Amino acid sequence: MGRLVVAAAVAAWAIPLAALVNCVVPEPYMDEIFHIPQAQQYCRGDFLTWDPMITTPPGLYYVSLGYVVSFFPVAWMFRLAETFDVLCSTAALRSTNVVMAIVCAVLFHDLLLCIRPGIGERKATTYAILVALYPVHWFFTFLYYTDVASLAAVLAMYLFCLKKQFWISAMFGAFSILFRQTNVIWIIFFAANGAISYLQELYSKDNVSHENIEATHQPNKAVSGRDNKTASQGLRRRRINSPISKKVVVSESSKVYNSLAEEVCDICLKLWNSKCDVLIAFAPFAFVMAAFVAFIIWNGGIVLGAKEAHVVSPHFAQFMYFSLVSAVALLPWHFTPSRVLVLFHLFGKNKTCSLLAILMGLGLSFIAVHFFSIAHPYLLADNRHYTFYFWRKVIQLNWMMRYMLIPLYVYSWFSTMNILGKSQTRVWVLSFVLSVALVLVPAPLVEFRYYTIPFVILVLHFPVIGNGKLLALGLLYAAADLFTLVMFLFRPFHWEHEPGTQRFMW
Repeated sequence: MGRLVVAAAVAAWAIPLAALVNCVVPEPYMDEIFHIPQAQQYCRGDFLTWDPMITTPPGLYYVSLGYVVSFFPVAWMFRLAETFDVLCSTAALRSTNVVMAIVCAVLFHDLLLCIRPGIGERKATTYAILVALYPVHWFFTFLYYTDVASLAAVLAMYLFCLKKQFWISAMFGAFSILFRQTNVIWIIFFAANGAISYLQELYSKDNVSHENIEATHQPNKAVSGRDNKTASQGLRRRRINSPISKKVVVSESSKVYNSLAEEVCDICLKLWNSKCDVLIAFAPFAFVMAAFVAFIIWNGGIVLGAKEAHVVSPHFAQFMYFSLVSAVALLPWHFTPSRVLVLFHLFGKNKTCSLLAILMGLGLSFIAVHFFSIAHPYLLADNRHYTFYFWRKVIQLNWMMRYMLIPLYVYSWFSTMNILGKSQTRVWVLSFVLSVALVLVPAPLVEFRYYTIPFVILVLHFPVIGNGKLLALGLLYAAADLFTLVMFLFRPFHWEHEPGTQRFMW
């Protein structure tokens, strides 16, 4: 029932608004001038022609082709040329992302129930609708960009990985790379953490089996003796009550480590001892990674076209921008008096280590901002994007502003890691931070679209908040959505040096 409510809610606004967008902006706009003609080539059955300005693989075009063919199979099969313009019109291709937005919301709903089984259908439905309203994701629902379909593929990969259906997960992972190459990082992230979870289950089963055998051979042995023996053998179990039938076993995942190093060493030891089982289970991901490496060697890089404008760069400041943007988008979790007090008390427990961590965070952030802030030519020249104004009106307001934001960057990352650390292991949090860095740092262009996938992962793993806060955040998202849509549709402008109508967008 929850899935139907989510799908109906997203469709209720996406379909009429998509019609409005197609009515006001019927022609391809911005990057659509590359994507739509390319998709129309595929629609005609021409899979060899490629626009050299397109940087991403043709995953979106395959989805659109399948989407169109599913509605008009006979027309496409017999190559009825007069139907091409109708089948693969701008409006029809854009509607692909409307469907993908509905799929994203349903996948998020299922993921939340999988990660937090006790959350309940109603709460999961509310969260899914909230994420569907996230302004950047919401805006590109109505345009023919790769972002919405890319998110859908990544969420599907994550869902099947959690369900231990690794072949299907790897398949969606491979498909996600066809939308955006950097999704390979999320394949590694999900596979690595899936392998750790798989190891914990293996050890839990082995330990339970060992204890059952032990209980069979020594049924009359005292509980304290069994506990001592188990402890000496390194089995991580706790028992309450002496009768075997009432024994409570604490899973391997609940193991509390004293440090990150201890956790890493324990995982590495288990991985080595169970390497054959893990390699067999996660072989599909290895095949995908091997294929991706072969692609990079064949292509001479990760970007397909326009390579000179998308050179891999050490853009560490992008990592800082994400922390602030995501924290602002998740306002009720980060910027509340209770959250500030939690962090204050946390730092007060060990003042020396906390002071060193803060100083290190501030120092590294200063280095990132001072030496690794990249102003891409597209960012400086294109006033159609909100990032242009973010850069000019915020980052470059004056020479001190970029440094004044450093404490906010550090606070946002500390708050994020603290929140994640309450429900995830240190290794999971560290791997997430590294994944975000690997996705964002090489990108020289500041694009809020690049933040969507890690943002959604954060929402999935953040603690549940009250309905009042969710409603307030949803209203803020809706207000931002309405503003950006009105600006895009009804506040066009013109450039003196270039013909055509220009529009504001993310």
